[in-house]
Amino acid sequence: MPNPLITCLWFDGNAAEAAEYYVSIFPDSKITARQVYPQGDSEQHRSAGRDLAVEFELNGHKFVGLNGGPKFRFSPAISFQIICDDQAEIDYYWDKLKEGGDPEAQVCAWVADKFGVSWQVVYKKLPDVLAGEDRARASRAMAKMMGMKKLIVEELENA
Repeated sequence: MPNPLITCLWFDGNAAEAAEYYVSIFPDSKITARQVYPQGDSEQHRSAGRDLAVEFELNGHKFVGLNGGPKFRFSPAISFQIICDDQAEIDYYWDKLKEGGDPEAQVCAWVADKFGVSWQVVYKKLPDVLAGEDRARASRAMAKMMGMKKLIVEELENA
């Protein structure tokens, strides 16, 4: 059996808040464990009894939210794709994840949430549209997509 892959996200003291937020958005999701800083940890951003890490699952994908401090920040160079069946799903995830997020980071299906984590809210048939045999249609769809923030399925399919 292959070793499991678990995504570790580095937060500055708000890992539990982030985990609770994500679990509220994604169905079939849950917080599975918490670890707290032990007594005697003297670093300024840590205190005994505060969460060190929060383990959670989103649609079966395992994550660890680590309260590591202010040293590292999220970047759009890493993002999570949410593959959506239709416009209603795209609207749901986009609207939930953009709440309190960075409006400047909302481009071409990418949205940065209020914690700085980047997500791609993607239409599941998009690869077929962009790689289809009708290259003129694919080019039109690509041009449409590049001008969008949130994907609009009807416009992509009718390009």
